[in-house]
Amino acid sequence: MTYQERYDYFRLAAEEALRAAIPADVPEPLASAMRYSLMAGGKRLRPVLLLAAHAMMQPDLTDALPFAAALEMVHTYSLIHDDLPAMDNDDLRRGKPTCHKVYGEGMAVLAGDGLLSLAFETMAASAHPRAFAALGELAARCGTRGMVAGQCADLTAEETGRDEQLLHYIHLHKTADLITAPVVMGLTLAGADAPLVAAGRAYGQCLGVAFQIIDDILDVTGTAAALGKHPGKDAQENKCTWVSIYGVDQARRDAARYTEQAVESLAPWGDRADFLIQLARHALVRVQ
Repeated sequence: MTYQERYDYFRLAAEEALRAAIPADVPEPLASAMRYSLMAGGKRLRPVLLLAAHAMMQPDLTDALPFAAALEMVHTYSLIHDDLPAMDNDDLRRGKPTCHKVYGEGMAVLAGDGLLSLAFETMAASAHPRAFAALGELAARCGTRGMVAGQCADLTAEETGRDEQLLHYIHLHKTADLITAPVVMGLTLAGADAPLVAAGRAYGQCLGVAFQIIDDILDVTGTAAALGKHPGKDAQENKCTWVSIYGVDQARRDAARYTEQAVESLAPWGDRADFLIQLARHALVRVQ
């Protein structure tokens, strides 16, 4: 299969799992608000990473699919909350009105809360022998020392000022933690040994930082039609971004450097890492 065919294979497998993810007994309009954001499309990068990492050792994805769905629930919850007026105050996400614009702020908060708790309910229901280890990885990476910590630093930086140390902290936790988690989860579920999991973790961290640098660049250079959201908000809100600290040209060079570091991290995996290597380099193409 070509790179795109493999990506679509993983993405469609995740989509199928997500379509059945919301239990029938979730009350309305909560179920509709959760489903509206969860099924709004997007690249499904994080579940694709989990399934691709798993497939490097175990091509049968059946046992990994609930974890891929749970991961996307956590990512979607973070987007719903991030779009709220109290956070980034966005009214467009993936080319559609944001959850709070359609269902109201209160219901959007509940939809995010519902997706977060359902994600852990879904993983806890798995009989996989390494379910607890995968669940623990996601809990650590999305919580108060991970994504939430990065979001906190991002929010307070608007008032306390910006510097390089803070910038690296934000990018590592706000974005990279939830790109590292799927790689580690997929490898853990497939039974990879510690050195191979460590290689995957290094890949995820470097890819995640590169991915956020690219987003920072696109907020300056992109359009609403291409991005599915309004550009220019980082500057409007005095965000601590790679562009605000280093400028667009250096940001492009650093995105390329982190991408190559991600690729180099996968050396212990040899040819089995071909898809993940291509994925990293395809992400970089967006700003070249």
